Amino acid sequence: MVKLIGAVLILFSASMVGWQIGRFYAFRPVQLRALLVGLQMLETEIVYGLTPLYRALMKVGDRIPAEVGQIFHTAAGSLQEEKAQNVEEALGIGIQTHWSSTALKKQERDVLKSLGQVLGSSDREDQQKHLRLAVTHLRGLEEEARAEQNRYEKMYKSLGFLCGLLVVILMF
Repeated sequence: MVKLIGAVLILFSASMVGWQIGRFYAFRPVQLRALLVGLQMLETEIVYGLTPLYRALMKVGDRIPAEVGQIFHTAAGSLQEEKAQNVEEALGIGIQTHWSSTALKKQERDVLKSLGQVLGSSDREDQQKHLRLAVTHLRGLEEEARAEQNRYEKMYKSLGFLCGLLVVILMF
């Protein structure tokens, strides 16, 4: 009886590990889409709304899902409270603080950091060009993330269960 309960626990635990890894692949395209929408909103606020940058970042952070929105909120707070000298530092603080709670990878972080170098230090047309360039780059990464999701999500879910099953078989 104890062996049976142990076997069920091992099988369940291994399956959950596989599901967690699979969830990472499922969340990345969703969060990339939120980041894309956020940058498009930021472009609208800067170019057409003529909104100050810290206020634009705050509005974007309010409108997109919390995992990605927190980065924009922290960057806006850093600019408003003058903890950061420029947008690059403010986005760096937001990324450093909240990046681990997202499913995004280093490539997306690099795009945001390079965008931070330009925002607030050039005219509106130049900022618009760089925002559109970042959006284009992130769209390519989103397609790549969707392909990874299709390829790996189901595999890791199945692999977790099968590894648990192997351990149970080896136990008996």
